[in-house]
Amino acid sequence: MSDNKRLTHSTNSTTVADLLERLLDKGIVISGDIRIRLVEVELLTLEIRLLICSVDKAVEMGLDWWSGNPAFDSRARVASSLPVTELEERLQRLEARLETMPTVIEETHT
Repeated sequence: MSDNKRLTHSTNSTTVADLLERLLDKGIVISGDIRIRLVEVELLTLEIRLLICSVDKAVEMGLDWWSGNPAFDSRARVASSLPVTELEERLQRLEARLETMPTVIEETHT
């Protein structure tokens, strides 16, 4: 009976680190939809997509939304603060042109 109660251990076990490395290298997508309907009228639809992968894999797939976002990229923060004066100048020029536009339109209609 002592032979039946003996525990067996696998020599080829996978550690959590190996599993996580494999998961991040390959990536995994979890998706689901939630729809709420009342008498054949759709009231709410939620489409949920979750992608788990490494940053390198995400960039390889073209998912690099954080690279130009000032909240995540310090270089984008600096770059986004520079052209504000240029945009303000352009806005002033456009507003000045718009101020002259109504007189041109009025003159053509009369």
